[in-house]
Amino acid sequence: MNGKSRINILAGLKVNIILKKDQKTGKLTYGIVKDILTNSSYHPHGIKVRLEDGSVGRVQEILK
Repeated sequence: MNGKSRINILAGLKVNIILKKDQKTGKLTYGIVKDILTNSSYHPHGIKVRLEDGSVGRVQEILK
């Protein structure tokens, strides 16, 4: 699923995010969504979230 639309993202979902420090390398970080930080309904680079471990980044993939 697409991580660019806020409607697709809910607390508790398993996702891959890209951290700010990893944007150049494209390294993804796996985790479970704790908070949604982006207020707009769409963001071209992905909705910004905070994971349960405290990591903050933009959603690249929503996992099943």
